[in-house]
Amino acid sequence: MSSTNFNTVPELYKVLMYDYGKDSSAVMMQYKPDREYVDITYHQAKEEIEKLAYGLLSLGVKPDDKVAIIAENRPEWIFSDFAILGIGAIDVPLYPSLTADRIEYILNNSESVGIVVSTGLQLNKVKKVMHECPSLKFVIVMNEKDTPANEDKIYSFKNVQEMGSTYRESHPGEFDKLIESCDEDSLCTIIYTSGTTGVEKGVMLSHKNIMSNVKACLKEFELTEKDTFLSFLPLCHIFERMGGYYTGLATGGKFAFAQSIETTAQNLLEIKPTIMTAVPRLFERIYSKVMKNVEAQPEKKQKIFHWALGVGKQFANEKRAGSVSLGTKLKHKIADAVVLKKIREKTGGNMRFFISGGAALSKDLGEFFEAVGIIIIEGYGLTESSPVITANRFNNYKFGTVGFPLPGVEVRLTEEGEIIAKGPNIMKGYFKMPEETEKTIKDGWLYTGDKGEFDEEGRLRITDRIKHLFKTSGGKYVAPTPIENMFLSSKFIEQFVLIGDKRMFLSALIVPDFESVKEYADAHNIKYADQSELIGIKEIIDLFDKELGKFQKSLANYERIRKFALIDKPFTIEGGEITPSMKLKRKVIEERYSHLIEPLYQE
Repeated sequence: MSSTNFNTVPELYKVLMYDYGKDSSAVMMQYKPDREYVDITYHQAKEEIEKLAYGLLSLGVKPDDKVAIIAENRPEWIFSDFAILGIGAIDVPLYPSLTADRIEYILNNSESVGIVVSTGLQLNKVKKVMHECPSLKFVIVMNEKDTPANEDKIYSFKNVQEMGSTYRESHPGEFDKLIESCDEDSLCTIIYTSGTTGVEKGVMLSHKNIMSNVKACLKEFELTEKDTFLSFLPLCHIFERMGGYYTGLATGGKFAFAQSIETTAQNLLEIKPTIMTAVPRLFERIYSKVMKNVEAQPEKKQKIFHWALGVGKQFANEKRAGSVSLGTKLKHKIADAVVLKKIREKTGGNMRFFISGGAALSKDLGEFFEAVGIIIIEGYGLTESSPVITANRFNNYKFGTVGFPLPGVEVRLTEEGEIIAKGPNIMKGYFKMPEETEKTIKDGWLYTGDKGEFDEEGRLRITDRIKHLFKTSGGKYVAPTPIENMFLSSKFIEQFVLIGDKRMFLSALIVPDFESVKEYADAHNIKYADQSELIGIKEIIDLFDKELGKFQKSLANYERIRKFALIDKPFTIEGGEITPSMKLKRKVIEERYSHLIEPLYQE
């Protein structure tokens, strides 16, 4: 059983190192620097963290100072986090995709005294703006080979640790004293939410905010020291940091790093994790690959697959109802051996459940994975709530909802249907933005900006973002997110943006899944030179017209897409069209692609 004897991140660190780390060979983390995964024991991690902590002290970092981190997921991210927080400082995690000007803004707004960067790429971005950041006293580079020699203010990670070893000799026990002095109400981290409009806001989360969420999750989910977590979502996002990193380590289980989003499929097979936090797009990709493979099979094998999937759904429905018939059990045993087990093996074969957040999970996807034998637990929250507000439970879930509130968290709906929440996980406020804080937190209640409703059993269902509701010129209100998510389950669609606010009808901008569309073109002998030419071919436009017609049969007439435009390249973070947490920047997209949108409405 996992320990909950901590109220701050430094106290969690002590539990890890002095409880779970009693056995000198016990493994804490796994990462893949080259061809094979490498173990990091608690003892090794403790030494890495403490040397860095003392190194930061030698550089003059004091309690309440801010130190930024901009790095991909790797052990040094965790070493940096524990070291910064352990000495009473506050860390400011940044997305590695941020541009130099956004890094400059965050460093200055947070008044960071230092920044830890991963690679030469990140270092170059910081070097461009260092002279504009008066509070910045040092830069620490994780990669030794990317650290320039004899440059003022720039140190390698290893060099700072060597400084720390020397400092520790003359200041023995200082790190332990600073850990003891950390208060649960003190500021832990400032996480800048990019937002879909306006300037970034620094969300101030205390140790209590985050650790209350960790302990609530440990209480509600059956997590043990036998679990292995695979991490691929960015640690700079509070969902992965709280739900994967802190909660995963708090169980005494192992925490493994995926090399990248692209290698996750391979890393699943290597690590064979039991639990993983993810976003719906991962499940959409797995589903799409499975279905592509099925469609390439002979008709007889396709029939066997669909029969097995149907049996899996019947088995899951009966199990949820409380009793599985003998006939269903026998059929399921065959279906599992022939089909379902093989799909589960694509996730490593040991997956107990996925935890999904960040965007709405389609009901169909949830039911597909349930039929296969893998449960997806969907939750809901914001950075401002550390992040989890509600979640389904492993033995009590319902697809299409985000479950019940976590222990200690209250959830209500305003008269307008806005979701508001109150509890120990609600942020202290936005850094240096008292007016924004007052708009968002009223009488202790966090106003989420999301619309929702409760089902008959008290589960929360998200209906849309309040600011995202469209009102057509015909006076009809439309919630775009559920419609967009429905179309994203098409194997031919990679990204989908609904257009229609103050318009006579709805239209859409569609980024095709070019791998699937090219396969279709090749199978139908459609010739094309490049992606740009491909999306202009009549047969391809007809394909999407039929695909939309197939998916939107269940929609009301005013919710249906009348026209669409295909785009030859995806919306990206770097292009400024989506946020680092993968949310659409609708205004930016509509302005940038107005040349495609306006002709749809000209007739």
